[in-house]
Amino acid sequence: MAENTQNVKFITMGELLLRLSPPNYEKIRTTDEFKVTYGGAEANVAASLSNLGIDSSYFTVVPESSIGKAAIRYLRSNDVHCSPCIYSDKGRMGIYFLEEGFGVRASKVTYDRKDSAFATYDFSQVDFEKKLAGFTWLHLSGITPALSQNCRDLIMYALKAAKKLGLTVSFDCNFRSALWGWQEARDCLTEYLPYVDVLFGIEPINLPGPDGKDMKDGLSMNPSYKDQDRIFREIAKRFDIKAIGRHIRYVHSGSENSLKAFMWYDGETYESRTFRFNILDRVGGGDAFASGMIYAIMRQMDPEDIVNFAVASSVIKHTMHGDFNITDDEESIINLMNQNYEIRR
Repeated sequence: MAENTQNVKFITMGELLLRLSPPNYEKIRTTDEFKVTYGGAEANVAASLSNLGIDSSYFTVVPESSIGKAAIRYLRSNDVHCSPCIYSDKGRMGIYFLEEGFGVRASKVTYDRKDSAFATYDFSQVDFEKKLAGFTWLHLSGITPALSQNCRDLIMYALKAAKKLGLTVSFDCNFRSALWGWQEARDCLTEYLPYVDVLFGIEPINLPGPDGKDMKDGLSMNPSYKDQDRIFREIAKRFDIKAIGRHIRYVHSGSENSLKAFMWYDGETYESRTFRFNILDRVGGGDAFASGMIYAIMRQMDPEDIVNFAVASSVIKHTMHGDFNITDDEESIINLMNQNYEIRR
């Protein structure tokens, strides 16, 4: 699974969104202007990896309009290859509005993405073996199948093509309650797991025990090492997953959190350090964790360093506006991973 990064060709697939947020932590009801940027779970991962020097490509569908072209241009400005993307003459740009939290007030996301060009596109006409030819790693997320049946089909088409071509496949469960129900998501995402090598998150997937109840039900949001190891081992055994990452968030306020993570890798469970930090922009933190773990696996780091690098990648993203973790040197993340905060001269 580990590869030399010079030989890696990474691709991810998902919906690219227009992000609108009031400046200076204002609320939508009180603002008279919005900051414009672009993002989306999969695009965030591609941009993070490309900034770290990984050859990264992105597949999406955007409208054939100035907004669609601006969104793609934004990704290209972060060195993400967008030649696989499709411009459609049907549908619209998906949008989300973000009110950034401050202090005791939490952040709030409002989606406006119904009937988007991506969600309504007929992916049965796409040759996914051709799209994935020459790539070594495919990344997908559980947000995509929540959007439409077309998008559920997209995930399965891509997974089957990747399996046939021998790509490493990573998948982030990324449940969004605003998009679909819990059990519907569990049933859908579980069908994808036999094709997955690297998994992020442990919910929502079906993991029934001998009593018929899901083995994860009742698991603490801050599990012990023993409990997390037990669940990781069961998931890995049933679905032949090579690596599993899960980060744990402690919310002290809307502006201050702590993060740590557990990771299953090479038959063992590892636990990271805990990092406490102030938040400038939380959105994309989970995607930065995923990209950090993917990058560290590609770089063949030691397991303890992989999980700590992943958490540090997420922490450093919280200090940047926008969805992307625009960190263009590995050393910055390693210094944070080692809790070295000295000024660099």
